Amino acid sequence: MIKTLKNFGGKKLGGVILIAVIVIAFGFGGFGGGFSTNNQNNIAKINKTNVTTQDFMDYLNGSNISQQAIRENLDQNIIEELLSGLISTTLIDLEVEDFDLSITELTVLKKIKENKNFQDENDVFQRIKYEKFLLSNNMSAPMFELQLKNRELQKHLFDLIGAGTITPDFLIKKKFEEQNKTLDIEYLAMSKQYREKDSYTSEEIKKFVEENKDQLKREYIDFKYAVLNPKNLIGLEEFNQDFFDEIDKIENKISQGGTFETILENIKVDVIEISKYTTSSTKKINEDRIYSKRSSNLDIIENGDNFLLFSIVDKYDLGPDLGDLTTKDEITELVFQKGKFDLNRNILEKIQKNEFDNNEFNKISANSLEYVSLNSINDANTFETNSVKMLYSLPVGAFTLVNDKDNKIYLVKIVNAKDNSYNTADKNYLKFVQELNTDNRKSILQSYDQLLNNKYKVQLNQKTIDRVKNYFK
Repeated sequence: MIKTLKNFGGKKLGGVILIAVIVIAFGFGGFGGGFSTNNQNNIAKINKTNVTTQDFMDYLNGSNISQQAIRENLDQNIIEELLSGLISTTLIDLEVEDFDLSITELTVLKKIKENKNFQDENDVFQRIKYEKFLLSNNMSAPMFELQLKNRELQKHLFDLIGAGTITPDFLIKKKFEEQNKTLDIEYLAMSKQYREKDSYTSEEIKKFVEENKDQLKREYIDFKYAVLNPKNLIGLEEFNQDFFDEIDKIENKISQGGTFETILENIKVDVIEISKYTTSSTKKINEDRIYSKRSSNLDIIENGDNFLLFSIVDKYDLGPDLGDLTTKDEITELVFQKGKFDLNRNILEKIQKNEFDNNEFNKISANSLEYVSLNSINDANTFETNSVKMLYSLPVGAFTLVNDKDNKIYLVKIVNAKDNSYNTADKNYLKFVQELNTDNRKSILQSYDQLLNNKYKVQLNQKTIDRVKNYFK
């Protein structure tokens, strides 16, 4: 509910003109579809608090977004974004009022005098700098001081909400130790356990195709096409206006119902006919391009330095043709990948059921074990980052599968864990404390955001919103 408004480039709002537009829009004639017949000037309602069109008007004038930017972004829901920002601000104001937070004028003045923008090189407040700032931003002193006061109240609110986010020292130390201990790992590459791709027999491949025939069906097309370029259309090598005029004529003939044959009847060009075509690992530039556009039965498309005029004769679904060497190789690759997946899944299921032990690990590893020591939860030199985090969550003696940055899979065993010494004054420790407190604060604020959703009921007057949009069109 506490939503950050998008930055629309800091464009200035046409204040007086915008006010006039909104006043005209809202000041006469009223609205339908409000919360009640007496609330036609409300654009939203938060519990019992009305958000009036005047509130929205003031918010628009303070948003530094020009009328043109609003008009150009109506279809991108800019009005809704601005209203969301106003509602968020109003919610915070309601919370400040509910917690009975306050700030004195002396505190506001102190904040102004401590602002580096208003001080000289000796850190002394300069009234003239303050006044220049107000003039350049078209603001009065009371307006700026009110905004500053509101920001400070909001800061106090979030400080209050997050007041309990400082984690006790003993918990910080414990978590730091857990994440910075040394893990001794035994591991082996699962690639050594997989069957060779060439070891799969024709019978196994056929069985795989039969079991997955519906999923393996692909769309094939029969089609014919001609390659068009300046040479065969206008007899020149260059792309000039005459060539593009001829292309336009062909496009017009297609839109008027012309056929492939009638379009080419006066053009001397070779026609290429292709049957039973689908994309494969063997790239064919023209054919693949036409296949990607097969939703059109007749079309002309640009492809590099040429244009392709094509006609789709037929479309149909077929299972893989194992007589085609390319297709067979692709299916064999699928069988190979399934074999790897099945073996990995089988091992994981045994681990999860506590049926995988040292005997099983030693049997699989034989003489192919490797060893590594991870220095911290951030040590991603051997395994991928998320895999390392998982390893640090497991006890000594645990088994699991992990992967590296290249997605190669490894079977690992955590052999030992050793705590490392550290200094609480060390920069890494201090950074860890800061990040931990920040994460805890974010978590509490997310919970607070959910509380606001439950605490406040927001109703929008859609007819009023639509009326605003209409006056910007």
